[in-house]
Amino acid sequence: MQIYISEEAVVADIQEKFQTMYPYLKLAFYRKPHTKGACSPEEEQIPADTPIEKVRMLHSFGWLDISYYRTAAAVEHDFSYIFGLSAQILRKAGTLWLETTVTDSWTLEELNNAGRPAKHPTFQLPEEPSED
Repeated sequence: MQIYISEEAVVADIQEKFQTMYPYLKLAFYRKPHTKGACSPEEEQIPADTPIEKVRMLHSFGWLDISYYRTAAAVEHDFSYIFGLSAQILRKAGTLWLETTVTDSWTLEELNNAGRPAKHPTFQLPEEPSED
């Protein structure tokens, strides 16, 4: 699976293509790269309506491999190395989005599956006895 990064794209275009393939993952772009194992500061996040041309350091365009077997770290590296974009993959956890700093070595499939809601509750509270 690949997505095309064009010169005319805006951040939202790339985010939507990525999330179509991985509904429990999200891409965020930042003004500066994050260090290994660290989170990106929220105030550095690039708005979704920003044209890619305004934020990338390398002015190239082309295909990016986002196959299910690739790790978050590899995809983030390719965004930086090929396109000059500082990207961070986030995983859904209930109603929150968590940066994958600790799980960068997981594949996109593993991360997407981890973000999928449980089919059954993990626990149930005991019912209160009725007082008839």
